[in-house]
Amino acid sequence: MWSFLTHLLSPKRFFTVSHQLLPWLIALFILSLSYGLIGGLVLAPKDYLQGDGFRIIYVHAPCAFLSLFIYAVMAVAAVIGLVFRIKLAFLVMRHSMTLGAGFTLLALITGSLWGKPMWGTWWLWDARLTSELILLFLYLGMILFQSAIAQKRQGERATAILVLVGFVDIPIIHYSVYWWNTLHQGATLKLLAPSAIHSSMLYPLLAMTTAFLCYYAIVLFLRVGYDLTATATNHHWLQDHR
Repeated sequence: MWSFLTHLLSPKRFFTVSHQLLPWLIALFILSLSYGLIGGLVLAPKDYLQGDGFRIIYVHAPCAFLSLFIYAVMAVAAVIGLVFRIKLAFLVMRHSMTLGAGFTLLALITGSLWGKPMWGTWWLWDARLTSELILLFLYLGMILFQSAIAQKRQGERATAILVLVGFVDIPIIHYSVYWWNTLHQGATLKLLAPSAIHSSMLYPLLAMTTAFLCYYAIVLFLRVGYDLTATATNHHWLQDHR
């Protein structure tokens, strides 16, 4: 298991896979974003209750999904980093934090913009909104904590532990609309049940979610690749100047 993970998550393997996937991810991002925007903003009909105001879902829902998905990726990377001491896992965790914080902030902002005309207020201490706000604080806290640790290796392990502790907020966010009486609607997209919206609205939403996922993957590949290259360059420079 150790040798398999070491080979699979080695820097050389990462560069090979990323160089192969990046052109496809960029193409998929452009296509899905184009279709999602046109389908969501132009082709999809008005909602029978919310009118055109519902169209913010095409940004809000993908951002909310990515805020949870990225944290789940970080948790998996934290486990791999702590158990197998693989550097690439810590890099994935570190560079996912700012992306996750950005998507969480966008989810909260677009949710407030949506909530004002629908609920009559910018903010409510609703269970879903509050738990999502806590997620933003978790992201920001981990970013500040890791940057404040003097020794990088110790900081990575400590941050990984914090990521795993904070993971308890993820199921709370997901099930908050079922566990408590909230104004926030239930899940729009469901894996094991029919979706709650018509296909004319659903397909652009799926396309926008795909575009946001591709964006996350593209930026993560580029950031991790740059970090690995910079580390290798500094190592060679130190070796040459000893």
